[in-house]
Amino acid sequence: MFKISVRKHFSNFYYFYDYLGIKVFIGILLSILVGLFDGLGLALFIPLIQLSTGNHSEDIENLDRYSQWFIRHLNFELSLLNIFLLILILFSLKGLFKFADLYFRVWSQQLFMRKIRNRNIDLLRDYNFQRFTNFDTGRIQNVMGAETNRVSQAYGKYFKTLHYAVLVFVYVTLAMLSSVWFSLIVIFGGIILNFLFSSFYKRTKYFSQNFSKESNSFQGLLMQKINNFQYLKATGSAHKFSFKLKQKVKRVENIQLKLGVYEAILGAVREPLTILVVFGSIFVFLAIFAETLSSIILSLLLLYRSVGFFAGMQEHWNAFLGTSGSLENVQSFSDELMKHPEKSGENKFENFERSLKLSNVSFSYNSSEVLKDISLELFRNETLAIVGESGSGKTTLMNILAGILEVDRGSYFVDDHQFSDLEINSFRGKTGYIVQDPVVFNDTLFNNISFWDEKNPGNLSKMFEASKKAALSPFIESLELKEDTILGFNGVNISGGQKQRLSIARELYKDAEILFMDEATSNLDSETEYEVQSNIANLKGKFTILIIAHRLSTVKNADRIVLLKKGRIEKIGSYDELLETSREFRRMVELQEL
Repeated sequence: MFKISVRKHFSNFYYFYDYLGIKVFIGILLSILVGLFDGLGLALFIPLIQLSTGNHSEDIENLDRYSQWFIRHLNFELSLLNIFLLILILFSLKGLFKFADLYFRVWSQQLFMRKIRNRNIDLLRDYNFQRFTNFDTGRIQNVMGAETNRVSQAYGKYFKTLHYAVLVFVYVTLAMLSSVWFSLIVIFGGIILNFLFSSFYKRTKYFSQNFSKESNSFQGLLMQKINNFQYLKATGSAHKFSFKLKQKVKRVENIQLKLGVYEAILGAVREPLTILVVFGSIFVFLAIFAETLSSIILSLLLLYRSVGFFAGMQEHWNAFLGTSGSLENVQSFSDELMKHPEKSGENKFENFERSLKLSNVSFSYNSSEVLKDISLELFRNETLAIVGESGSGKTTLMNILAGILEVDRGSYFVDDHQFSDLEINSFRGKTGYIVQDPVVFNDTLFNNISFWDEKNPGNLSKMFEASKKAALSPFIESLELKEDTILGFNGVNISGGQKQRLSIARELYKDAEILFMDEATSNLDSETEYEVQSNIANLKGKFTILIIAHRLSTVKNADRIVLLKKGRIEKIGSYDELLETSREFRRMVELQEL
């Protein structure tokens, strides 16, 4: 129970501790050493100068107990030179530890950010695909970019606050050794000061959380603008959508401005309130205890420092709260990814030998059954096509066979092994996945095909061999920069047919044995479609191929065709067999005038 309570009240500290472990305590230790040597230097400065110019034994009795204890334990003559050397040593040690403290904070902050970025990259990589389809893509963009950068700021502000808190503790402890009652009065003033700022903290945290939410929303709109840029241009909707974006920008800026105002207020009142607390404490102490100012001069010096750092601590804490919404956003994002990883077995998939087999498989999206009692076997080096009306479950069926979706009921076997027993990435390493909108990266043609393999003679030869099989070689030879040609965002510099051939070459480059093609020719003109069909025909018998086709001309030469209707297998057979036995298939052929 105690451990849960501690975690609740120090959740931010535990969050950083999860990433850095014992390293966070090294930072605290360095802060203590900085404060300790600075405090010793300040505490001894006045009494030691006093002792160096007067009667040692008489003056020692007039010092506070802390200074008396320290002076009596010195093992050298209290000369002026020795005193200055001692002070110099103390402040030099303080400088050394301060350098170590600052360097360690920068290094640990970089380590923390690297770990948090790497963890989220890995978690997103292993996230369940079905869950991903319902994920807020704007949030992903925002968290992986701007929010993670704000977490870096939160880290810096948090440990700066912690650093100041340690210094306050050290200075107050040393001050209490000098004058207990005066120190208690100053501490009471600091508590009142903290109480006055509590409303600032609550409002800052509230605006920080809203800032993260609005930033997620803005990033989502921005991604939609980029993805739908062509449509917005063609329909004259770009101005209207841009206005919507501008409104969102204004809302984000308004929240950010409010955060800046609260931070500015705290920064402005820091010094005046520090003076108010210190001098108010002096007047109260002198009035109650009827002491002289000289009796508390050492304690005053230490407490002035502590109150200054206390005000700085509040300022940095408020700045931390200003970024805490981002910290919570990134943390909840990581937690969500951790809850739904994709499942993977332990048996490594070496080579595809016999077949992919589904036995009585059913699958649902959001409680709506998409596939019902599917039993199907795809044999090695067979070309199998899936056809059916829109919404019949074609892509879902292919994604199950590709290992992207997990079956709800039934079994999936790869070479008589349960798919769930296979190490999933070893299986995917042997498959190629080609969709109707080919994935083209804004990089060179070589990097697009090789997926950023090292450009050496062996890989270059492998790339040209894959390009030849995909009928892409003539296009590469026509380019001035050959394989070093930049293809542009989403392949803007090449045609649809070239994109398709490039995507086929990429899968052949990685030595895929099974090719999944989803509507690979649906967006192409007739001539380009014919060229890609010829490419696919050349691969027949050499690879295991699963094709989803809207245009039935693409699948005429398939070994078998699966006709899906409302999530069930209606018929299986060759093109000619289905023409004879399936009224539904004949109707589809007639509609496409084949």
